[in-house]
Amino acid sequence: MQNNDLAVFSDWDEALNAAIVALGGHKKVGCMLRPELGAKPDLAGQWLRDCLNAERRERLNPGQMILLLKLAKEDGYHAAKHWLDSELGYEPGRPLDPRDESARLQREFVEAGRRMEKLADRIEKLTQSPLKAVG
Repeated sequence: MQNNDLAVFSDWDEALNAAIVALGGHKKVGCMLRPELGAKPDLAGQWLRDCLNAERRERLNPGQMILLLKLAKEDGYHAAKHWLDSELGYEPGRPLDPRDESARLQREFVEAGRRMEKLADRIEKLTQSPLKAVG
């Protein structure tokens, strides 16, 4: 677990590179971001280096960037996300407490169950024959 919250980066690519290093390096992270290259870690590592090289055309797609930041969060590394917060004019956010997140998910689950019950009731009413409703 690493936490380099006070890091200063010159740009987004440098911030992402620092997260990659914290996660174990370009080969390892390249394979996580491009599972189809899992059997070719050298190729995955080079692809990832190219994505963060301003002189190359390759770029991470938004989903890959989000996955990279999520992986860094899980490993306790927040500096790249905090750099982005700072660049956008936000205060650095802190990760949710897993207990708070669990409680939120439980509330959403209960609410989803209630919505399903309402939908089932509506479906039942719509599919009842007129004779059943009268009798």
